Amino acid sequence: MKHFNEWTTLAQQQRLIDSAFIEGEACQAASGARFDVINPASGKLLAQVAACGQIEVDQAVHSARQAFEQGSWAKRAPAERKAVLLRLAQLMLEHRDELALLDSLSMGKPVMDAWNIDVPGAAHVFAWYGESLDKLYDQVAPTASNALATITRVPLGVIGAVVPWNFPLDMAAWKLAPALAAGNSVVLKPAEQSPFSALRLAELAIEAGIPKGVLNVVPGLGEEAGRALGLHMDVDALVFTGSTEVGKYFMQYAAQSNLKQVWLECGGKSPNLVFADCQDLDLAAEKAAFGIFFNQGEVCSANSRLLVQRSIADEFIQRLIDKARQWLPGNPLNPASRAGAIVDSRQAQRIMHYIAQAQAEGAQLVCGGRQLNFDGSSNFIEPTIFTGVTADMTLAREEVFGPVLAVSVFDDEDQAVAMANDHIYGLAASLWSDDLNRAHRVARRLNAGTVSVNTVDALDVTVPFGGGKQSGFGRDLSLHSFDKYTQLKTTWIQLRG
Repeated sequence: MKHFNEWTTLAQQQRLIDSAFIEGEACQAASGARFDVINPASGKLLAQVAACGQIEVDQAVHSARQAFEQGSWAKRAPAERKAVLLRLAQLMLEHRDELALLDSLSMGKPVMDAWNIDVPGAAHVFAWYGESLDKLYDQVAPTASNALATITRVPLGVIGAVVPWNFPLDMAAWKLAPALAAGNSVVLKPAEQSPFSALRLAELAIEAGIPKGVLNVVPGLGEEAGRALGLHMDVDALVFTGSTEVGKYFMQYAAQSNLKQVWLECGGKSPNLVFADCQDLDLAAEKAAFGIFFNQGEVCSANSRLLVQRSIADEFIQRLIDKARQWLPGNPLNPASRAGAIVDSRQAQRIMHYIAQAQAEGAQLVCGGRQLNFDGSSNFIEPTIFTGVTADMTLAREEVFGPVLAVSVFDDEDQAVAMANDHIYGLAASLWSDDLNRAHRVARRLNAGTVSVNTVDALDVTVPFGGGKQSGFGRDLSLHSFDKYTQLKTTWIQLRG
Protein backbone atom coordinates (compact mmCIF):
# COMPACT_ATOMS: atom_id res chain seq x y z
CA MET A 1 0.00 0.00 0.00
CA LYS A 2 1.30 3.46 -0.88
CA HIS A 3 2.13 5.90 1.88
CA PHE A 4 0.83 9.45 2.27
CA ASN A 5 4.00 10.95 0.78
CA GLU A 6 3.81 8.66 -2.25
CA TRP A 7 0.23 9.68 -2.98
CA THR A 8 1.16 13.33 -2.52
CA THR A 9 4.02 12.99 -5.01
CA LEU A 10 1.77 11.22 -7.53
CA ALA A 11 -0.84 13.95 -7.11
CA GLN A 12 1.71 16.64 -7.95
CA GLN A 13 2.65 14.76 -11.13
CA GLN A 14 -0.87 13.86 -12.21
CA ARG A 15 -2.06 15.02 -15.65
CA LEU A 16 -5.47 16.69 -15.52
CA ILE A 17 -7.42 16.71 -18.80
CA ASP A 18 -8.98 20.12 -19.41
CA SER A 19 -10.70 19.52 -22.74
CA ALA A 20 -13.82 17.86 -24.07
CA PHE A 21 -13.55 14.53 -25.92
CA ILE A 22 -15.51 14.41 -29.19
CA GLU A 23 -14.98 12.13 -32.20
CA GLY A 24 -12.05 10.55 -30.41
CA GLU A 25 -10.18 13.85 -30.08
CA ALA A 26 -9.59 16.47 -27.43
CA CYS A 27 -11.29 19.77 -28.20
CA GLN A 28 -12.06 23.06 -26.48
CA ALA A 29 -15.37 24.91 -26.28
CA ALA A 30 -15.96 27.10 -29.32
CA SER A 31 -16.83 30.01 -27.03
CA GLY A 32 -13.57 29.64 -25.15
CA ALA A 33 -15.56 29.26 -21.92
CA ARG A 34 -14.00 27.32 -19.07
CA PHE A 35 -14.92 26.44 -15.51
CA ASP A 36 -12.74 25.98 -12.46
CA VAL A 37 -12.27 22.59 -10.85
CA ILE A 38 -11.18 23.09 -7.24
CA ASN A 39 -9.56 20.56 -4.92
CA PRO A 40 -12.00 20.66 -1.97
CA ALA A 41 -9.35 19.38 0.44
CA SER A 42 -7.08 22.38 -0.17
CA GLY A 43 -9.22 25.01 -1.90
CA LYS A 44 -6.62 25.18 -4.67
CA LEU A 45 -7.36 25.29 -8.40
CA LEU A 46 -6.78 21.97 -10.14
CA ALA A 47 -7.60 23.00 -13.71
CA GLN A 48 -9.81 25.18 -15.86
CA VAL A 49 -11.84 22.81 -18.01
CA ALA A 50 -13.65 23.43 -21.28
CA ALA A 51 -17.25 24.44 -20.56
CA CYS A 52 -19.25 22.78 -23.32
CA GLY A 53 -22.50 24.30 -24.54
CA GLN A 54 -24.97 23.81 -27.36
CA ILE A 55 -22.30 23.76 -30.10
CA GLU A 56 -20.23 21.02 -28.48
CA VAL A 57 -23.27 18.95 -27.51
CA ASP A 58 -24.46 19.17 -31.14
CA GLN A 59 -21.04 18.02 -32.32
CA ALA A 60 -20.93 15.16 -29.86
CA VAL A 61 -24.45 13.95 -30.67
CA HIS A 62 -23.72 14.18 -34.40
CA SER A 63 -20.54 12.18 -33.92
CA ALA A 64 -22.40 9.57 -31.87
CA ARG A 65 -25.21 9.33 -34.43
CA GLN A 66 -22.80 9.00 -37.33
CA ALA A 67 -20.88 6.24 -35.57
CA PHE A 68 -24.12 4.42 -34.77
CA GLU A 69 -25.47 4.62 -38.32
CA GLN A 70 -22.17 3.51 -39.82
CA GLY A 71 -22.22 0.52 -37.49
CA SER A 72 -18.54 0.59 -36.55
CA TRP A 73 -19.62 -0.51 -33.07
CA ALA A 74 -23.34 -1.29 -33.21
CA LYS A 75 -22.95 -3.89 -35.95
CA ARG A 76 -19.95 -5.64 -34.46
CA ALA A 77 -20.49 -9.22 -33.36
CA PRO A 78 -21.22 -9.55 -29.64
CA ALA A 79 -17.99 -11.48 -29.14
CA GLU A 80 -16.02 -8.59 -30.64
CA ARG A 81 -17.70 -5.98 -28.43
CA LYS A 82 -17.08 -8.27 -25.49
CA ALA A 83 -13.34 -8.40 -26.18
CA VAL A 84 -13.11 -4.61 -26.31
CA LEU A 85 -15.02 -4.10 -23.05
CA LEU A 86 -12.86 -6.70 -21.31
CA ARG A 87 -9.77 -4.91 -22.59
CA LEU A 88 -11.13 -1.60 -21.27
CA ALA A 89 -11.71 -3.17 -17.85
CA GLN A 90 -8.11 -4.38 -17.83
CA LEU A 91 -6.80 -0.95 -18.81
CA MET A 92 -8.74 0.63 -15.96
CA LEU A 93 -7.01 -1.69 -13.50
CA GLU A 94 -3.64 -0.94 -15.07
CA HIS A 95 -4.33 2.77 -14.48
CA ARG A 96 -5.78 2.22 -11.01
CA ASP A 97 -3.58 4.74 -9.21
CA GLU A 98 -4.32 7.46 -11.73
CA LEU A 99 -8.09 6.96 -11.81
CA ALA A 100 -8.27 6.82 -8.01
CA LEU A 101 -6.30 10.05 -7.74
CA LEU A 102 -8.46 11.87 -10.28
CA ASP A 103 -11.63 11.25 -8.27
CA SER A 104 -9.98 11.89 -4.90
CA LEU A 105 -8.44 15.19 -5.97
CA SER A 106 -11.59 16.57 -7.57
CA MET A 107 -14.33 15.54 -5.13
CA GLY A 108 -12.48 14.92 -1.87
CA LYS A 109 -13.05 11.23 -1.20
CA PRO A 110 -10.28 9.21 0.49
CA VAL A 111 -7.92 8.01 -2.22
CA MET A 112 -7.91 4.52 -0.72
CA ASP A 113 -11.70 4.30 -1.06
CA ALA A 114 -11.34 5.14 -4.74
CA TRP A 115 -8.43 2.69 -5.09
CA ASN A 116 -10.01 -0.18 -3.16
CA ILE A 117 -13.67 0.25 -4.12
CA ASP A 118 -14.43 2.64 -6.97
CA VAL A 119 -11.85 1.76 -9.61
CA PRO A 120 -11.98 -2.04 -9.29
CA GLY A 121 -15.76 -1.82 -8.97
CA ALA A 122 -16.08 0.23 -12.17
CA ALA A 123 -13.71 -2.10 -14.03
CA HIS A 124 -15.73 -5.09 -12.85
CA VAL A 125 -18.93 -3.52 -14.20
CA PHE A 126 -17.37 -3.18 -17.67
CA ALA A 127 -16.06 -6.75 -17.50
CA TRP A 128 -19.40 -8.12 -16.31
CA TYR A 129 -21.39 -6.48 -19.10
CA GLY A 130 -18.74 -7.52 -21.60
CA GLU A 131 -19.09 -11.12 -20.43
CA SER A 132 -22.89 -10.92 -20.63
CA LEU A 133 -22.93 -10.01 -24.32
CA ASP A 134 -22.64 -13.44 -25.87
CA LYS A 135 -24.96 -15.04 -23.34
CA LEU A 136 -28.14 -13.08 -24.13
CA TYR A 137 -30.70 -14.83 -26.31
CA ASP A 138 -33.69 -13.43 -28.17
CA GLN A 139 -37.12 -15.07 -28.44
CA VAL A 140 -39.38 -16.78 -30.93
CA ALA A 141 -43.09 -16.17 -30.42
CA PRO A 142 -45.63 -19.04 -30.36
CA THR A 143 -47.28 -18.46 -33.75
CA ALA A 144 -49.22 -20.69 -36.10
CA SER A 145 -47.16 -23.03 -38.28
CA ASN A 146 -47.38 -20.71 -41.30
CA ALA A 147 -45.58 -17.83 -39.58
CA LEU A 148 -42.34 -17.13 -37.74
CA ALA A 149 -42.22 -14.21 -35.31
CA THR A 150 -39.01 -13.19 -33.58
CA ILE A 151 -38.64 -10.80 -30.67
CA THR A 152 -35.20 -9.20 -30.65
CA ARG A 153 -33.51 -6.53 -28.55
CA VAL A 154 -31.98 -3.75 -30.62
CA PRO A 155 -29.94 -0.76 -29.42
CA LEU A 156 -31.73 2.58 -29.16
CA GLY A 157 -29.05 4.65 -30.90
CA VAL A 158 -27.64 7.68 -29.10
CA ILE A 159 -27.72 7.71 -25.31
CA GLY A 160 -27.19 10.89 -23.29
CA ALA A 161 -25.77 10.13 -19.83
CA VAL A 162 -25.51 12.67 -17.02
CA VAL A 163 -23.70 11.50 -13.89
CA PRO A 164 -22.99 13.02 -10.45
CA TRP A 165 -19.85 13.89 -8.54
CA ASN A 166 -20.09 11.55 -5.56
CA PHE A 167 -18.88 8.43 -7.42
CA PRO A 168 -17.62 9.89 -10.70
CA LEU A 169 -16.04 6.78 -12.22
CA ASP A 170 -18.52 4.28 -10.81
CA MET A 171 -21.59 6.17 -12.00
CA ALA A 172 -20.06 6.57 -15.46
CA ALA A 173 -19.42 2.82 -15.59
CA TRP A 174 -22.96 1.99 -14.46
CA LYS A 175 -24.33 3.90 -17.46
CA LEU A 176 -21.64 3.34 -20.08
CA ALA A 177 -21.04 -0.39 -19.71
CA PRO A 178 -24.57 -1.63 -20.49
CA ALA A 179 -25.20 1.15 -23.02
CA LEU A 180 -22.06 0.28 -24.97
CA ALA A 181 -22.53 -3.45 -24.51
CA ALA A 182 -25.95 -3.14 -26.17
CA GLY A 183 -24.37 -1.41 -29.18
CA ASN A 184 -25.33 2.21 -28.54
CA SER A 185 -23.23 5.34 -28.91
CA VAL A 186 -23.04 7.60 -25.84
CA VAL A 187 -22.58 11.26 -25.01
CA LEU A 188 -21.53 11.53 -21.37
CA LYS A 189 -21.71 14.69 -19.28
CA PRO A 190 -19.79 14.33 -16.03
CA ALA A 191 -20.44 16.63 -13.08
CA GLU A 192 -18.48 19.87 -13.32
CA GLN A 193 -16.93 19.19 -9.91
CA SER A 194 -15.37 15.92 -11.08
CA PRO A 195 -14.79 15.64 -14.85
CA PHE A 196 -11.30 14.12 -14.92
CA SER A 197 -11.90 10.37 -14.55
CA ALA A 198 -14.60 10.37 -17.24
CA LEU A 199 -12.29 12.14 -19.68
CA ARG A 200 -9.46 9.72 -18.93
CA LEU A 201 -11.87 6.80 -19.33
CA ALA A 202 -12.76 8.04 -22.82
CA GLU A 203 -9.07 7.97 -23.77
CA LEU A 204 -8.72 4.45 -22.42
CA ALA A 205 -11.83 3.40 -24.37
CA ILE A 206 -10.14 4.41 -27.63
CA GLU A 207 -7.02 2.50 -26.59
CA ALA A 208 -9.18 -0.55 -25.86
CA GLY A 209 -10.66 -0.45 -29.36
CA ILE A 210 -13.94 1.44 -29.10
CA PRO A 211 -14.28 3.36 -32.41
CA LYS A 212 -14.10 7.14 -32.52
CA GLY A 213 -17.45 8.82 -31.99
CA VAL A 214 -18.98 5.95 -30.03
CA LEU A 215 -18.09 7.55 -26.69
CA ASN A 216 -17.99 11.33 -26.36
CA VAL A 217 -17.52 13.32 -23.14
CA VAL A 218 -18.79 16.90 -22.81
CA PRO A 219 -17.79 18.53 -19.51
CA GLY A 220 -19.81 21.60 -18.67
CA LEU A 221 -22.38 23.17 -16.40
CA GLY A 222 -25.71 21.47 -15.92
CA GLU A 223 -27.79 24.42 -17.07
CA GLU A 224 -25.80 24.56 -20.29
CA ALA A 225 -24.39 21.19 -21.37
CA GLY A 226 -26.89 19.13 -19.39
CA ARG A 227 -29.86 21.11 -20.62
CA ALA A 228 -28.64 20.97 -24.23
CA LEU A 229 -28.37 17.19 -23.98
CA GLY A 230 -31.80 16.86 -22.40
CA LEU A 231 -33.46 18.99 -25.09
CA HIS A 232 -31.56 17.50 -28.04
CA MET A 233 -33.81 16.20 -30.81
CA ASP A 234 -31.39 13.44 -31.82
CA VAL A 235 -30.80 11.83 -28.41
CA ASP A 236 -32.85 8.63 -28.08
CA ALA A 237 -32.63 8.20 -24.31
CA LEU A 238 -31.34 10.21 -21.37
CA VAL A 239 -30.06 8.41 -18.27
CA PHE A 240 -29.40 10.42 -15.14
CA THR A 241 -28.18 10.00 -11.59
CA GLY A 242 -28.47 13.06 -9.35
CA SER A 243 -30.96 15.16 -7.45
CA THR A 244 -34.72 14.79 -7.75
CA GLU A 245 -34.97 18.48 -8.66
CA VAL A 246 -32.73 18.09 -11.70
CA GLY A 247 -34.33 14.76 -12.62
CA LYS A 248 -37.66 16.54 -12.99
CA TYR A 249 -36.02 19.00 -15.37
CA PHE A 250 -34.93 16.16 -17.63
CA MET A 251 -38.46 14.84 -17.80
CA GLN A 252 -39.60 18.31 -18.86
CA TYR A 253 -36.84 18.48 -21.47
CA ALA A 254 -38.02 15.17 -22.95
CA ALA A 255 -41.58 16.48 -23.21
CA GLN A 256 -40.40 19.72 -24.78
CA SER A 257 -38.27 17.95 -27.40
CA ASN A 258 -38.56 14.51 -28.98
CA LEU A 259 -40.16 12.43 -26.18
CA LYS A 260 -36.84 10.71 -25.58
CA GLN A 261 -36.88 8.03 -22.93
CA VAL A 262 -35.72 9.32 -19.55
CA TRP A 263 -34.43 7.03 -16.82
CA LEU A 264 -33.83 8.61 -13.42
CA GLU A 265 -31.97 7.58 -10.28
CA CYS A 266 -32.53 10.46 -7.90
CA GLY A 267 -32.51 11.31 -4.21
CA GLY A 268 -33.07 9.23 -1.13
CA LYS A 269 -33.60 9.38 2.61
CA SER A 270 -33.15 5.69 3.32
CA PRO A 271 -34.33 4.29 6.66
CA ASN A 272 -32.36 1.79 8.74
CA LEU A 273 -34.58 -0.14 11.18
CA VAL A 274 -32.97 -1.79 14.22
CA PHE A 275 -35.25 -4.13 16.18
CA ALA A 276 -34.66 -5.29 19.74
CA ASP A 277 -34.31 -8.91 18.58
CA CYS A 278 -31.12 -8.04 16.70
CA GLN A 279 -28.51 -10.18 18.44
CA ASP A 280 -25.39 -8.34 17.25
CA LEU A 281 -25.93 -4.71 18.16
CA ASP A 282 -22.23 -3.94 17.79
CA LEU A 283 -22.25 -5.02 14.15
CA ALA A 284 -25.52 -3.16 13.59
CA ALA A 285 -23.96 0.01 15.05
CA GLU A 286 -20.81 -0.41 12.96
CA LYS A 287 -22.86 -0.80 9.78
CA ALA A 288 -25.20 2.05 10.72
CA ALA A 289 -22.16 4.33 10.99
CA PHE A 290 -20.82 3.08 7.67
CA GLY A 291 -24.24 3.57 6.08
CA ILE A 292 -24.24 7.31 6.77
CA PHE A 293 -20.57 8.33 7.12
CA PHE A 294 -18.96 6.44 4.21
CA ASN A 295 -18.02 8.78 1.35
CA GLN A 296 -18.73 11.70 3.74
CA GLY A 297 -22.41 10.80 3.59
CA GLU A 298 -22.50 11.84 -0.07
CA VAL A 299 -24.40 8.74 -1.17
CA CYS A 300 -27.90 8.76 -2.66
CA SER A 301 -28.79 5.54 -0.82
CA ALA A 302 -27.14 6.58 2.47
CA ASN A 303 -28.95 5.22 5.52
CA SER A 304 -29.65 8.73 6.80
CA ARG A 305 -32.69 7.89 8.95
CA LEU A 306 -32.02 5.50 11.84
CA LEU A 307 -35.14 4.02 13.48
CA VAL A 308 -34.38 2.13 16.73
CA GLN A 309 -36.75 0.16 18.93
CA ARG A 310 -37.23 2.06 22.18
CA SER A 311 -36.10 -0.72 24.52
CA ILE A 312 -32.57 -0.75 23.07
CA ALA A 313 -32.34 2.86 21.93
CA ASP A 314 -30.07 4.25 24.65
CA GLU A 315 -27.60 1.37 24.47
CA PHE A 316 -27.55 1.38 20.67
CA ILE A 317 -27.06 5.13 20.36
CA GLN A 318 -24.05 4.97 22.69
CA ARG A 319 -22.53 2.19 20.59
CA LEU A 320 -23.20 4.28 17.49
CA ILE A 321 -21.50 7.36 18.93
CA ASP A 322 -18.40 5.24 19.64
CA LYS A 323 -18.40 3.98 16.04
CA ALA A 324 -18.91 7.48 14.64
CA ARG A 325 -15.64 8.66 16.17
CA GLN A 326 -13.84 6.28 13.80
CA TRP A 327 -15.10 8.33 10.84
CA LEU A 328 -13.39 11.65 11.59
CA PRO A 329 -12.33 13.31 8.30
CA GLY A 330 -8.74 13.86 7.27
CA ASN A 331 -6.55 14.53 4.24
CA PRO A 332 -7.97 12.39 1.38
CA LEU A 333 -4.46 11.41 0.28
CA ASN A 334 -3.64 9.99 3.70
CA PRO A 335 -4.35 6.23 3.62
CA ALA A 336 -5.35 6.45 7.30
CA SER A 337 -8.28 8.79 6.55
CA ARG A 338 -11.63 7.00 6.55
CA ALA A 339 -13.45 10.16 5.47
CA GLY A 340 -12.31 13.09 3.36
CA ALA A 341 -13.52 16.51 2.28
CA ILE A 342 -17.04 17.56 1.30
CA VAL A 343 -17.11 18.12 -2.47
CA ASP A 344 -17.11 21.95 -2.36
CA SER A 345 -17.72 24.90 -0.08
CA ARG A 346 -21.32 25.34 -1.22
CA GLN A 347 -22.19 21.77 -0.24
CA ALA A 348 -20.34 22.16 3.06
CA GLN A 349 -22.35 25.29 3.86
CA ARG A 350 -25.55 23.50 2.91
CA ILE A 351 -24.77 20.66 5.34
CA MET A 352 -23.94 23.09 8.14
CA HIS A 353 -27.25 24.87 7.50
CA TYR A 354 -29.09 21.56 8.00
CA ILE A 355 -27.19 20.98 11.25
CA ALA A 356 -28.12 24.43 12.54
CA GLN A 357 -31.72 23.99 11.46
CA ALA A 358 -32.00 20.62 13.21
CA GLN A 359 -30.84 22.20 16.47
CA ALA A 360 -33.27 25.10 16.02
CA GLU A 361 -36.16 22.68 15.48
CA GLY A 362 -35.41 20.82 18.70
CA ALA A 363 -33.38 17.76 17.71
CA GLN A 364 -30.63 16.79 20.18
CA LEU A 365 -27.07 16.93 18.91
CA VAL A 366 -25.24 13.99 20.52
CA CYS A 367 -22.18 13.73 18.27
CA GLY A 368 -20.17 15.99 15.97
CA GLY A 369 -21.79 18.98 14.32
CA ARG A 370 -18.63 21.00 13.70
CA GLN A 371 -16.86 22.17 10.57
CA LEU A 372 -13.11 21.44 10.62
CA ASN A 373 -10.17 23.08 8.89
CA PHE A 374 -7.26 21.29 7.21
CA ASP A 375 -4.67 22.70 4.82
CA GLY A 376 -6.57 25.96 4.44
CA SER A 377 -9.88 24.27 3.61
CA SER A 378 -12.98 24.20 5.82
CA ASN A 379 -14.73 21.56 3.69
CA PHE A 380 -14.46 18.96 6.44
CA ILE A 381 -17.41 18.10 8.67
CA GLU A 382 -17.45 15.85 11.70
CA PRO A 383 -19.69 12.76 11.67
CA THR A 384 -22.88 14.13 13.20
CA ILE A 385 -25.76 12.41 15.01
CA PHE A 386 -29.09 13.90 16.12
CA THR A 387 -31.56 12.08 18.35
CA GLY A 388 -35.18 12.96 19.08
CA VAL A 389 -35.87 13.62 15.41
CA THR A 390 -39.60 13.73 14.65
CA ALA A 391 -41.27 13.19 11.30
CA ASP A 392 -42.10 16.88 10.84
CA MET A 393 -38.51 18.07 11.25
CA THR A 394 -36.55 19.17 8.19
CA LEU A 395 -33.80 16.68 9.01
CA ALA A 396 -36.27 13.82 8.66
CA ARG A 397 -37.76 15.09 5.39
CA GLU A 398 -34.92 16.47 3.25
CA GLU A 399 -31.81 14.85 1.82
CA VAL A 400 -28.73 16.41 3.42
CA PHE A 401 -26.14 14.53 1.31
CA GLY A 402 -23.59 14.76 4.09
CA PRO A 403 -22.45 12.96 7.29
CA VAL A 404 -25.57 13.77 9.31
CA LEU A 405 -27.76 11.06 10.86
CA ALA A 406 -31.35 11.53 12.09
CA VAL A 407 -32.29 9.09 14.89
CA SER A 408 -35.88 8.33 15.91
CA VAL A 409 -37.39 5.62 18.14
CA PHE A 410 -40.32 3.27 17.58
CA ASP A 411 -42.27 0.92 19.83
CA ASP A 412 -43.47 -1.87 17.54
CA GLU A 413 -43.17 -3.30 14.05
CA ASP A 414 -46.19 -1.54 12.56
CA GLN A 415 -44.98 1.83 13.80
CA ALA A 416 -41.48 1.17 12.45
CA VAL A 417 -42.79 0.34 8.98
CA ALA A 418 -45.14 3.34 8.97
CA MET A 419 -42.30 5.68 9.95
CA ALA A 420 -39.97 4.18 7.33
CA ASN A 421 -42.52 4.46 4.51
CA ASP A 422 -43.71 7.96 5.42
CA HIS A 423 -41.51 9.67 2.85
CA ILE A 424 -41.34 11.01 -0.70
CA TYR A 425 -38.33 8.78 -1.45
CA GLY A 426 -38.18 5.04 -1.98
CA LEU A 427 -34.62 4.15 -2.90
CA ALA A 428 -33.23 1.84 -0.22
CA ALA A 429 -33.89 0.54 3.28
CA SER A 430 -32.15 -1.67 5.82
CA LEU A 431 -33.45 -3.72 8.73
CA TRP A 432 -31.82 -5.61 11.57
CA SER A 433 -33.56 -8.57 13.17
CA ASP A 434 -32.70 -12.18 14.02
CA ASP A 435 -36.36 -13.19 13.77
CA LEU A 436 -36.63 -14.76 10.31
CA ASN A 437 -40.37 -14.16 10.14
CA ARG A 438 -40.01 -10.49 11.04
CA ALA A 439 -37.20 -10.02 8.52
CA HIS A 440 -39.39 -11.34 5.70
CA ARG A 441 -42.52 -9.50 6.87
CA VAL A 442 -40.85 -6.12 7.21
CA ALA A 443 -38.77 -6.45 4.03
CA ARG A 444 -41.94 -7.03 2.02
CA ARG A 445 -43.66 -4.01 3.56
CA LEU A 446 -40.85 -1.49 3.07
CA ASN A 447 -41.25 0.77 0.04
CA ALA A 448 -37.74 0.60 -1.38
CA GLY A 449 -35.94 -0.64 -4.47
CA THR A 450 -33.40 -2.49 -2.32
CA VAL A 451 -34.00 -3.81 1.20
CA SER A 452 -30.87 -4.95 3.02
CA VAL A 453 -31.42 -7.39 5.88
CA ASN A 454 -28.75 -7.52 8.62
CA THR A 455 -26.47 -5.33 6.54
CA VAL A 456 -26.74 -1.89 4.93
CA ASP A 457 -26.85 -0.72 1.33
CA ALA A 458 -26.26 -4.16 -0.20
CA LEU A 459 -24.93 -3.73 -3.72
CA ASP A 460 -23.61 -5.96 -6.49
CA VAL A 461 -23.48 -5.79 -10.28
CA THR A 462 -25.69 -8.89 -10.43
CA VAL A 463 -28.70 -7.22 -8.80
CA PRO A 464 -30.68 -4.14 -9.90
CA PHE A 465 -30.24 -0.78 -8.16
CA GLY A 466 -32.86 1.95 -8.17
CA GLY A 467 -36.01 3.04 -6.43
CA GLY A 468 -39.52 4.38 -6.65
CA LYS A 469 -41.52 7.44 -5.64
CA GLN A 470 -39.35 10.56 -6.11
CA SER A 471 -36.19 8.48 -6.06
CA GLY A 472 -36.89 7.85 -9.74
CA PHE A 473 -37.49 4.77 -11.89
CA GLY A 474 -35.56 2.32 -13.99
CA ARG A 475 -32.71 0.19 -12.72
CA ASP A 476 -28.93 0.32 -12.95
CA LEU A 477 -26.81 -2.85 -12.81
CA SER A 478 -27.84 -6.47 -13.51
CA LEU A 479 -29.19 -7.73 -16.83
CA HIS A 480 -32.30 -5.61 -16.19
CA SER A 481 -30.25 -2.53 -17.02
CA PHE A 482 -30.41 -3.53 -20.68
CA ASP A 483 -34.11 -2.56 -20.59
CA LYS A 484 -33.02 1.10 -20.63
CA TYR A 485 -30.66 0.82 -23.57
CA THR A 486 -32.60 -1.42 -25.96
CA GLN A 487 -36.03 -1.70 -27.43
CA LEU A 488 -38.01 -4.79 -28.40
CA LYS A 489 -38.47 -5.39 -32.10
CA THR A 490 -40.97 -7.83 -33.54
CA THR A 491 -40.19 -9.36 -36.92
CA TRP A 492 -43.13 -11.33 -38.42
CA ILE A 493 -42.42 -13.60 -41.34
CA GLN A 494 -45.46 -15.01 -43.11
CA LEU A 495 -44.60 -18.34 -44.69
CA ARG A 496 -45.99 -19.64 -47.96
CA GLY A 497 -46.41 -23.34 -48.24
